[in-house]
Amino acid sequence: MIHEAMRYTLVSGGKRIRPVLCIAACELVGGNEDTAVPAASAVEMVHAMSLIHDDLPCIDNDDLRRGKPTSHKVFGEHVAVLAGDALLVRAFEHMAASTKGVPPMRVVRAIGELAKSVGAEGLVAGQVMDVKPEGLSGDVGLERVEFIHLHKSAALVEGAVVLGAIMGSGSEEEVERLRMFGRCIGLMGQIVDDILDVTKSSVELGKTTGKDMVADKLTYPKVLGLHKYMEIAHKLVEDAKEALALFDAQKAAPLLAVSNYIVDKIN
Repeated sequence: MIHEAMRYTLVSGGKRIRPVLCIAACELVGGNEDTAVPAASAVEMVHAMSLIHDDLPCIDNDDLRRGKPTSHKVFGEHVAVLAGDALLVRAFEHMAASTKGVPPMRVVRAIGELAKSVGAEGLVAGQVMDVKPEGLSGDVGLERVEFIHLHKSAALVEGAVVLGAIMGSGSEEEVERLRMFGRCIGLMGQIVDDILDVTKSSVELGKTTGKDMVADKLTYPKVLGLHKYMEIAHKLVEDAKEALALFDAQKAAPLLAVSNYIVDKIN
């Protein structure tokens, strides 16, 4: 049952943006695709864990994900929690055991980067701030919503890109430039999701929409208004392009295509 529950969310669909970014970043710095596949898979396992836990009744209490009933609706809360835990542990096991052709110290560094993107300085930090943000507005609201999105959503996207750069033996400058790129498009992706949450239906998105508004959660539309969203999103696209400016344009094209794909969802 636990393996069935793990696979239910992991292979249920989705765009696989984080693994694609990981592999593309590896190739951009001169690495081989195969060396990044375990890290890319690990990032997707962590992402699946975050979806399972995010949907739980004690967090967002969602019944629909990717057009299907959420994990806890199918397997029960107890199994859903454990499936998320198992996916998180499996991610690190897979990176450690399956990565080939990469110096051990780079593998260790990548494992540390992934752990940081998930833990109390990353995804978990954003999730904690997200569960009780009601009643804030103005400058305080904007500061907090940026913190939530940079940690809850952007951190894992950033981590995926950085893992690819590390596995591809990128230089420190390359890793840091790709870190900035990942942070920009991770934040951009969350802005887009916020907008779609209030402009699209549950049928169109395959998940429950409008819940953030009902729960009085902090989002960019709530703090800044819908009219600001394209301005911010396009600014992040430009920042992402600038982070890639020193790389070969042809090799950077897949990463730029992903960033354009994200913002085009709201055009």
